[in-house]
Formats: sequence, structure tokens, C-alpha cells
Amino acid sequence: MPQIESLFVTRLYRAALNEFGEISPDELETSCFSIAGDDEAGQDWCEENGYPGYTSYASLTDLPWRFPIFADLVAALDKHVAAFAEDLEFDLDGRALKLEDLWINILPEGGMHASHIHPHSVVSGTTYVAMPEGASALKLEDPRSARMMAAPTRRTGARQEMRRFIYVTPKVGDVLLWESWLRHEVPMNMVDGERVSVSFNYGWG
Repeated sequence: MPQIESLFVTRLYRAALNEFGEISPDELETSCFSIAGDDEAGQDWCEENGYPGYTSYASLTDLPWRFPIFADLVAALDKHVAAFAEDLEFDLDGRALKLEDLWINILPEGGMHASHIHPHSVVSGTTYVAMPEGASALKLEDPRSARMMAAPTRRTGARQEMRRFIYVTPKVGDVLLWESWLRHEVPMNMVDGERVSVSFNYGWG
């Protein structure tokens, strides 16, 4: 009988944010909209760059200082990232992965995030603050796609681990983590409602 094994696995971490702390989703959502309303630099950046909705990515670097709930959020994320690093069997030489940046995303109907990676980071992720019914899933791309050359497409209904793209539909209060080299995107939000999330990067060394 032939022996077939799966090699070079890509891990996706999914958990309830509140497994490591009590973060009020309502307070977090209110804080996100309050910051978005006050962040003129972020609003200007979004307008100048044709970014639908709002992101604090290019304007604010001190969210945990501005609102205590973001400090609580980081404390919880630190524990989730440590658990994921343990699963990945990283040899961190006695050090921990540390937060590099943290930013708010508010995507209205018609908003999207194009396919991208997070260079120079180790672990990236998102926690979900508001997800209207039918809001965009997270789309993850097989990291080998550029090397598949003449490979045929996969059959409809192929096993999840064999697909070229995986769509993950998060719930409010979920945290998703992946290694930062994994290409991902948020397809266009097709529902009448704002999809709100907080994304982040962790690095080492």
C-alpha cells in the first residue's frame, strides 16, 4: 500500500479572545468608532489613498495608551500569540514574541483589503469587533501558489487542506493568528453594515 503524508503544514490559530481576559466587545467597538471619528490624519490618509472606510494603520501607533481597553486587548493577545508560538514549536531562545503594531479596520459596504503579506513580522492576526451577517470572510492563499506552474485546478469539494484558497468566516470575539508570510485578503464587503476588526503584528529579536 502506498504511504502518503502531509508535509510542511500551514497552521491557523482560532480562539475566543476572552479565553485570556475579559474584553467587552461593545466597549471595544465603541472605542474603535470613537478613535476613527477623532483621527483626522487617518481619515486624510484613507481619502488620499482611495481606501474605503477607515484604518488607523498609517496614523496611530499608541492605541493601548489612548484607551485602556486596548491595553487589556494587548495583554490577552500576548497570551494567544504565546500559545500559537508554542504550537509552531518556535525556538525563541528564551524570549517572547512582542507586539510591533496594532491598528483598527472599519470596512463599509464596498470596502476590501487586497491580497498581501506582512513582511518582517513573525505572527500576524486579527480580532473581530463587528461582523454583520454576510460580511466578508478572511481569504487565505496556499503559500505554494506561485510554484504550482502547470498543476491542474483542484476538484470541487476537495479536502480543505488540498484547496488553493481557504475562506474563514470569523465571529465577533474571535482571534485568528497565522504566520506573517501567509498571503491573505478580505474580499469586498457586500453587506450594508460595517465590518470592524483590530489587526496586529508580532515580531522577535
